[in-house]
Amino acid sequence: MIKPIFERLALLTGSVGLEKLAASSVHIFGAGGVGSWAAEALVRCGIGKIDIIDNDLVCASNINRQLEATTLTLGLPKAETLKERLLEINPDCKITAWNKLFCRDTAGVFGIESTDYVIDAIDTVTHKLDLIEYAAGTGVTLFSSMGMAQKLDPSKIKVSSILKTHGCPLARVVRQGLRKRNFTGDFTVVYSDENIPRAENSRINGSAVTVTASAGFMLASLVLRDILGVS
Repeated sequence: MIKPIFERLALLTGSVGLEKLAASSVHIFGAGGVGSWAAEALVRCGIGKIDIIDNDLVCASNINRQLEATTLTLGLPKAETLKERLLEINPDCKITAWNKLFCRDTAGVFGIESTDYVIDAIDTVTHKLDLIEYAAGTGVTLFSSMGMAQKLDPSKIKVSSILKTHGCPLARVVRQGLRKRNFTGDFTVVYSDENIPRAENSRINGSAVTVTASAGFMLASLVLRDILGVS
């Protein structure tokens, strides 16, 4: 029997498609401006099991773009706070919140080998490279977000092989870093070639939810379409 919260979704997927979504699992690394929105989209689309990995706490500068960040959640763990919100949407979704850093030393503790999909929304380049290497080694399907800072136009976001990206500084750094690690694989990314000069003299890049959330939705869409066999 189709749950009322998924009645409209079932009109698109059919009951068999809905069952496939419910039987699928996704690990999301990074619960920030991209990953948090990917998680929400997946829960609202009936994914049955989600692991959220992020060791950060909510701070005031997160509020402009991160789903779990509000004036009431300041100082709370991002992963656990996001889990609480997602369970309000679908209490039957099996959600695990990991308040833990992903890196080469901790890669084996998250159960990546047993999941169906990995969404990479990590900002730190070294840890991003660690995740890409590890996920590729397990054979799990990986979808990765490149840089979404210094951008205002979500229509510039594209889906591509990491090898075919252009105009994205982070994608270039990732490619170079993987080459240094003798990584020869390929994987799908969302990226944007839009680059806006900084409005202020700051070492920190600006970001807008209209872009970061759009990238998160696109990552979630890649998962959904792969499960359903829709190109």
